[in-house]
Amino acid sequence: MSKIEEAVYNDDSIRSLDWKEHIRLRPGMYIGKLGDGSSMDDGIYVLLKEAMDNCIDEYVMGFGKKIEISIKDKQVKVRDYGRGIPLGKVVDVVSKINTGAKYDSVAFKKSVGLNGVGTKAVNALSSYFKVSSVRDGQIKTAEFEKGQIITDAEIAATNDQRGTTVFFHPDEQIFGNYKFINEYVEKMIWNYAYLNTGLSIHFNGQVYKSDRGLYDLLEQNLSGEPLYPIIHLKGEDIEIAMTHGNQYSEEYYSFVNGQHTTQGGTHQGAIREAVVKVVRDFYKKDFDANDIRQSIILAVSIKVIEPVFESQTKTKLGSQNLGPEGPAIRTFVLDFLKKELDNYLHRHPDVSEALLQKIIQSEKERKDLSGIRKLARERAKKVSLHNKKLRDCRVHYNSNHQDRLNTTLFITEGDSASGSITKSRDVTTQAVFSLKGKPLNCYGLTKKIVYENEEFNLLQSALNIEDGMDDLRYNNIVIATDADVDGMHIRLLMITFFLQFFPDLVKLGHLYILQTPLFRVRNKKDTYYCYSEDERKSAIEKVGRNPEITRFKGLGEISPDEFKHFIGKDIRLEPVIFGRNDNLAQLLEFYMGKNTPDRQLFIIDNLKVEKDIAEEEKPVEQLTEA
Repeated sequence: MSKIEEAVYNDDSIRSLDWKEHIRLRPGMYIGKLGDGSSMDDGIYVLLKEAMDNCIDEYVMGFGKKIEISIKDKQVKVRDYGRGIPLGKVVDVVSKINTGAKYDSVAFKKSVGLNGVGTKAVNALSSYFKVSSVRDGQIKTAEFEKGQIITDAEIAATNDQRGTTVFFHPDEQIFGNYKFINEYVEKMIWNYAYLNTGLSIHFNGQVYKSDRGLYDLLEQNLSGEPLYPIIHLKGEDIEIAMTHGNQYSEEYYSFVNGQHTTQGGTHQGAIREAVVKVVRDFYKKDFDANDIRQSIILAVSIKVIEPVFESQTKTKLGSQNLGPEGPAIRTFVLDFLKKELDNYLHRHPDVSEALLQKIIQSEKERKDLSGIRKLARERAKKVSLHNKKLRDCRVHYNSNHQDRLNTTLFITEGDSASGSITKSRDVTTQAVFSLKGKPLNCYGLTKKIVYENEEFNLLQSALNIEDGMDDLRYNNIVIATDADVDGMHIRLLMITFFLQFFPDLVKLGHLYILQTPLFRVRNKKDTYYCYSEDERKSAIEKVGRNPEITRFKGLGEISPDEFKHFIGKDIRLEPVIFGRNDNLAQLLEFYMGKNTPDRQLFIIDNLKVEKDIAEEEKPVEQLTEA
């Protein structure tokens, strides 16, 4: 009899978890992946978003024009000036599943939150959680630890302004050694501001406010000058801003009831179809859809009654209709654009002419590339991508949402580094792509080079991004190079490739640099891996006298057994962040253009820093090199 058959299965095998136990045991069901804060979709940002969503719902309903947020020492405080939670239900709202006002479609007709789960997840996944509500000169406060109530204060009189305050500290037992990255928090806050004109959000003393909505969003996210002025269209339950840029890919920012649907959904699919239909009808020409949409930059926001998302984190809309009795989203979006976009193009002949010339240019480029693209695809197949260049993972991009969030592709240099990572990786979610030598500096080159250059062609094929980000094979793209001059150069060349041809991959937070330790400090009992000089000095103090110190020079020189520590649950990733005020053209010109005096000074200054560190590394202790 097998061990499975021998396993005891009786009444004692059945166990019921209470709400907080279930959330803590299965956090992925509620907040997606956990992460350490290096990715925009990591759990700590979902907790912040859930707390924010309740404040936004109050504003949308017409209560409170100000929200205050502070994050300090991993502790988060979110305060709105809405109506405040009804005092008798404060504890229930944050600690009882299926409790909340959002079941009342009159009170929250088009709310962001779903099913009263969000704040409970924040509570259960925080080592400390506190909620206070002020209404009619009275305050009610409750405190929790890991979802367990520790203080249930009596209702008391107060002079505070009405509203709700939530204070929480994400549990390090759940999230590990995490950190909030300000740029990610600011991006989330700006999106709330764009979608709620008139609302002011205060974050750590800075005020975020938008007067022109999605127009401001598009203007702030343009990588360079648009081909024509931003088209801004608004109607009941829908707002659209669009233009075309000089990038090769399509770029979308889509929202439902104020929620940033980073994975798109039915509304984004509808807008892509509708733009093509309206443009074809306007010019009375059957243009190829790809020629119309190439280089488009578009933001869309719609309001839906009781929206259905594909996961609790609400990153992809699944609803087909605007509500239980509303029209189809596809029809609604098309009817709106048929009228508004068509009218705009008739009233602005300069814009319609610029758009026409862009479509004609895209058509010419596509035809010029058609033969090359066909040959490039055939070459990719002949190279036998999955056996030679790519060691794939088991999770596919059409797997469930939770699994997709954890897929990672390591881009490595050389056979030795590739071999170490391949032997150490988690084959379920981690894949490895091996570069052959230094990639080409593609700055200023056309997309033709992507198909003609074998490395770029195979990488594009592996990522499945030839036609945009919709079918991106891996959620996390990690550049894994040596921490030396050559490794830094390869990093820069790869970042240039993505920014030049697929900038939205960077903007959407998919690109990272793998941080690997510079030193190993150990004695007979303890081993410490150090990522900086400060960590090295601290480790030396911990191990005491006569430490053995190893300076790692290359990834291929780190054994697979050791590598498991660096790409497992304690992986350190440095996100490549494209700043809100960064100009893509200027960045690429500075780093990868002609060798200007400014860049020479930049390199000299940074080499001096490396030299100073090297001087500090001169060993007094025993020092070996790996």
